[in-house]
Amino acid sequence: MQNKNLFLKIKSLLKEDINFLVTNRIPRRLASQLMGVFSKVEHPWISIPSIFLWRLFSDLDLTEAKKTSFNSLHDCFIRELHEGARPISLDPSVMTSPCDAIVGASGKIVGTELIQAKGFPYSLHDLLGDDVLVKLYEDGLYITLRLTATMYHHFHSPCDGTIQKVTYIYGDTWNVNPITINRIKKLFCKNERLIIETKTYDGHLITLVPVAAILVASIWLKFLNVLLHLKYPGPNQIDCHYECKKGEELGWFQHGSTIIVFAPKGFELSENIQFGKIVKMGEPLMRVPKG
Repeated sequence: MQNKNLFLKIKSLLKEDINFLVTNRIPRRLASQLMGVFSKVEHPWISIPSIFLWRLFSDLDLTEAKKTSFNSLHDCFIRELHEGARPISLDPSVMTSPCDAIVGASGKIVGTELIQAKGFPYSLHDLLGDDVLVKLYEDGLYITLRLTATMYHHFHSPCDGTIQKVTYIYGDTWNVNPITINRIKKLFCKNERLIIETKTYDGHLITLVPVAAILVASIWLKFLNVLLHLKYPGPNQIDCHYECKKGEELGWFQHGSTIIVFAPKGFELSENIQFGKIVKMGEPLMRVPKG
């Protein structure tokens, strides 16, 4: 029995090593750009076999998709869902999840330090690079939401409010799967990312940080009609004044990735938010402070 357990442990470690090497020790930016080009090829000889293999070797579920056929792999990546597939919690005392995701690290920020994975802390300043935001979220609340490659890739507003500013930070494209998160320190602070600041109507500032990853060729922001990608100059600040409603679509990833949600001190996690649990867009994420 001990020999069998040892064999399984070694097999698991080797599998992790291979996954890490294949997805990270290749030219990550070039691979992402090539994937962006390949995924947009609109030819049935490319799109049909690609989507077939994707479904065969993954848990890709297209039953909720608005369309039943796709022109390209990219078209399938950014698929819309049929009406009513994601009910939005209308409870004014909760903020909702901006996306379908697996809940990662979450909880109270200790001073300005938060957790990427066990034993891997990082700072608000390293991620956000803005002293005002760092001060605002000191001892606040955060949730890391990981989108897998097969999930619905659109992200939505978690609250009613006004999007005041978007900051694009140029960076790397490390994989954001658990294997890499447990090996690369300050991974989210290294990768390409956006910082989307939304002021709620009751005065709270909620920030979404969509983090790109390998094979994520770009992030589309619908409310600005802009495509932010690996060749975009950064850091780049875009001031805006966009009124958004809870559950309104803000944009999408071209592939799986991560969104980190920040709220000031006083917010609390909703009861349904637990490590490793799948949360759907529109479900409760955080509770707003009373009063």
